[in-house]
Amino acid sequence: MDQKVVLPLCLLLAICTIHAAAFPALDTPEYTVLKEEGDFEVRLYNESVWAVAMVDDFSFVHATQAGFHRLFEYIEGGNHNWTRVPMTSPVVTGIVPSAGPFCSSAFAVRFYVPPKFHKAPPTPLEELDLTFERWGKRTVAVRTFSGYAMDFNVAQEAEKLSISLGSSDFAKDATYPIEGLDSYAIAQYSSPFQIFNRKNEVWVNIKLDKSAESLSAK
Repeated sequence: MDQKVVLPLCLLLAICTIHAAAFPALDTPEYTVLKEEGDFEVRLYNESVWAVAMVDDFSFVHATQAGFHRLFEYIEGGNHNWTRVPMTSPVVTGIVPSAGPFCSSAFAVRFYVPPKFHKAPPTPLEELDLTFERWGKRTVAVRTFSGYAMDFNVAQEAEKLSISLGSSDFAKDATYPIEGLDSYAIAQYSSPFQIFNRKNEVWVNIKLDKSAESLSAK
């Protein structure tokens, strides 16, 4: 039986750092800041396209590693066009809600597809088991944190955002979490070689109520 070797996430990201050197200005999802509130901000993201690797695992780190490995194969030519897709930022791991009594065991690891491929992304090889998500405009509450995103701290950082969001004046104008979407997501921006001033974000999708709709119109 053939066995695939899953490289450590840090090594894969290191390779992607070299890969990205040919594309110094990485594409990132476009957004507008609607409101700054304490230790978080509310953003309106434009329409975007994401390649997605679903992973069943109880470990955030292991799931991100396994999912990113498949996404990395895809951008390195693991598609029917043998097209090399430029690296983008951030890598976003969504925690999928679970109906069971334990912590979530499903994760959605996402790669932001560069705008030039939005209309027709290269078709992934079947064995990579990737799908695509086309996001309409969406409103997201975002809290930034430093260091490495690990199993022991991602839920803590998400809880901090939940507490801040729930105790803010903004809470009365928003509905969250939204049924059918991630409980929350972790966006990782930094190279593994960057030890200090690392950038990670917790994302929570929110729905603005009518009293706050004017924010998105500004």
